[in-house]
This record gives sequence, C-alpha cells and structure tokens, in this order.
Amino acid sequence: MECRQTIRSDIGHVVVTASAEGVTSIAFTDQPVLQDQPNDITKEACAQLKAYFDKKLSSFSLPLHAKGTEFQHKVWQALQQIPYGKTASYLDIAHAVNNPKGARAVGMANGRNPIAIVVPCHRIIGANKTLTGYAGGLDRKQFLLELEGAQQALW
Repeated sequence: MECRQTIRSDIGHVVVTASAEGVTSIAFTDQPVLQDQPNDITKEACAQLKAYFDKKLSSFSLPLHAKGTEFQHKVWQALQQIPYGKTASYLDIAHAVNNPKGARAVGMANGRNPIAIVVPCHRIIGANKTLTGYAGGLDRKQFLLELEGAQQALW
C-alpha cells in the first residue's frame, strides 16, 4: 500500500509518496491536498525535506523505490552525485553514465524523475548555462538552486 504525506514549503505543497520499500515519488502540487496517510518512510522524508528547506540539511538519507528503466536508474543515481549547491549539464550526466552521446536520453530520464529534490534533477542546467525545463516549473527550480547557493552567474 502506498502512503502519502504533504508538507508546505515556500514554493507550494510537496507530496511524498512511499511504499514499504521506500519513497516512490516526491512532487509539487498546486491542487487541493488530500488527507495524509503517512508511514514511517513518509514521516522521515518530510522531516528531512523540512530540514532541507530550513537550510539545515544538504544531503538526504532515505530508502528510494522509484519505478524506471535500468538507464533511468543510472541517470537518477548520477544526479544524486551532483553536490549540493552545484549544477551539471545533460552532457555531464551522459558522461557519468558512460553514454557520451546520450545527452538527449539523459534529458528524457531526467524529466521522468519521480523523486524531486532528493534526486536533484533541479541541478541540471543547459550546456549554455541557462535554466532549462523542470517538471515543477522554472520558478521552483530557480528557488531550489538559490536555496542551495548555486552560483547564479552560471544561469
């Protein structure tokens, strides 16, 4: 059974969904929030997210259980290696997953990341150092990068 818990942040509600194995999704919502049905994993994830938004946590320690292809999982693992406050390009991640011509495929996998913030797809910027698409919206992406102290001159 999937459990759900919501926290409020400066950029809207964040909904954490988890199975008994781990976090299955973290997403922003502008819709009315459903009643929470938490479990121990959603409670811990929400506590860590609150600490992150309060600038008291820069890396997460949560069990993750996202559905995806083998390639998507490789990309998502590579995203987790981007340090807090830093950014990378799709090409950087393509090299990290040993697919140097796969920047476009990396972009697709990045866009399908179901676990926002913890799997930090917001840290990906364009090769020309501009902010590029983000499922939560570019305003939220910019907020997260500024929260982490990413160098604004890069984007």
